[in-house]
Amino acid sequence: LIDRILLGRNTTGLDALKWMDPRAVADLVRNEHPQIIAIVMAHLETDQAAEALKLLPERTRVDVLLRIATLDGIPPNALNELNEIMERQFAGNQNLKSSNIGGVQCAANILNFMDGGQDQTILTEIARIDAPLGSRIQDLMFVFDDLVDLDDREMQLVLREVSGERLGLALRGADIKVRDKITRNMSQRAAEILLEDMEARGPVRLSDVEGAQREILAIVKRMADEGTITIGGAAEAML
Repeated sequence: LIDRILLGRNTTGLDALKWMDPRAVADLVRNEHPQIIAIVMAHLETDQAAEALKLLPERTRVDVLLRIATLDGIPPNALNELNEIMERQFAGNQNLKSSNIGGVQCAANILNFMDGGQDQTILTEIARIDAPLGSRIQDLMFVFDDLVDLDDREMQLVLREVSGERLGLALRGADIKVRDKITRNMSQRAAEILLEDMEARGPVRLSDVEGAQREILAIVKRMADEGTITIGGAAEAML
């Protein structure tokens, strides 16, 4: 651990960046090719990457997030070259397999830590370039089962905006923890009616369940943008 803190010989160039202030990281990669920046950001912790990304020009942010979302493994020789750029020695086996960094989930995680408004600006531009990719990133930023992370007050605020019919349909595909979280924040009678309706409905199409979940997630996202509740990176930033 001390070796890593002191940037000792056992720390590679990319690992050394994890100990740096986000502003220092941004300054270091600012003039590099967007693909290089994408690899660096994907290698960092998501909150650190988000902070560094905020300090780059808006045009660069979109390009970098797009590249992060489409990363599919980094060959060892590419990591070697990157470490040379960072003026560090690559400490690893030349026969290592490709590193599994980047990808849609990585991009979504980073966006979760972006300030309100910045995430949608980047997503809008990504969707303009690649609509399916933009949708996949959006879906992964806050999934239905993440509702369990809302506090009770926030859950109650969300429930006021959702119809019982759509809620019952959405819960058909939800984790039991989410169902328990929701019913605990309803009156006993309302919870009983909800569960009875779900049981009486019978089999439903998966596409209908997913559609209802997306509707509720859209409400949650709108409320988060309005500052009524906090989700993802916004919630983390308040701790």
